[in-house]
Amino acid sequence: MFIGHALLAFALAALVADWRGWERRQALLVGVVAGAFATIPDIDVTYALVGLLEWNAGDGALAASSAFWDASRGVHRSVTHSLIVGAVAAPAFGSFAVRGPGSGRVRLARSVGLGILVALVAVAFLEGGPVAAFVMGLFAASGVLVAVGAARATALSVRTIVLAALWGLWSHPWGDLATGSPPDWVYPFESTLLSTRVVLHPDPTLHLLGAFAIELAAIWLALVAICRLTDRSLLAFVDRRAAVGAAYGIAALAVTPPTLEVSYHFVFSILGVGLLCGVVRGPPSPTSPGLRPQSLPRPSTDSTLEVALTAVTAVTVALAAYAAVYLFVAPA
Repeated sequence: MFIGHALLAFALAALVADWRGWERRQALLVGVVAGAFATIPDIDVTYALVGLLEWNAGDGALAASSAFWDASRGVHRSVTHSLIVGAVAAPAFGSFAVRGPGSGRVRLARSVGLGILVALVAVAFLEGGPVAAFVMGLFAASGVLVAVGAARATALSVRTIVLAALWGLWSHPWGDLATGSPPDWVYPFESTLLSTRVVLHPDPTLHLLGAFAIELAAIWLALVAICRLTDRSLLAFVDRRAAVGAAYGIAALAVTPPTLEVSYHFVFSILGVGLLCGVVRGPPSPTSPGLRPQSLPRPSTDSTLEVALTAVTAVTVALAAYAAVYLFVAPA
């Protein structure tokens, strides 16, 4: 989920910038900045680390994950996932990206931005107590770091960084609708807007497969954006070894059907299949799609892209195979 939030924000920001006629490197940069901001709301899971303090090693790894997520329920998808907080925080973060020879102008902008962020922390304290204030403080600090990094590493304007921040923060909550409790959309205010999880299918296993497919679609969209903006062919970098993922369908007969509550065995195993298909390779062939003749060195970017596309294709094939076996072969 964490990766999906970032990649969705990256892909749409980059593709929209390209559609608007931006130079392609700039379009990629604004996508990267938006993706970085899209990860910030999930800084609230940091508090869940306190749950591990109550976990005993003898209870096993699954008990550790349960303790972690149980501790997160009080603050996860609350103060940092609000559309109102995002709208207020985005320009505050942008104030830390102000550049210029006039140090007074920079100090003024940052003072205003800091005041806004301190006010957000104060509101969180009044509404939710010290834990909510702590999480909001982490959120504010993370956003400042991303904004300062974007200002130093790119030539993007302050306005562009603010828009990237706003898009990243606003795009994040929508990805949680099918995977957990809905976020507090208008915190610190009460709202009944989308107050329940979106159920993709009454069968809990098919619901999980659907939610996994949505996350996978976000990854595919990001890969499409990268290929488009770097003038690469998407299919040319998918190796035929990705077809090995079809063998994963047998897992539907061999293991307990996964659900949102117990999904670790499914998620880790299917990602493992993709990783193995992407990383493990035979000797390059001059006639293989996506591979260069052995006499020519392969650029590292092309190699990384081949691994990523082959791995994601293998996971997609594995997901389709698992769903087909679960639907048509596995006993009810």
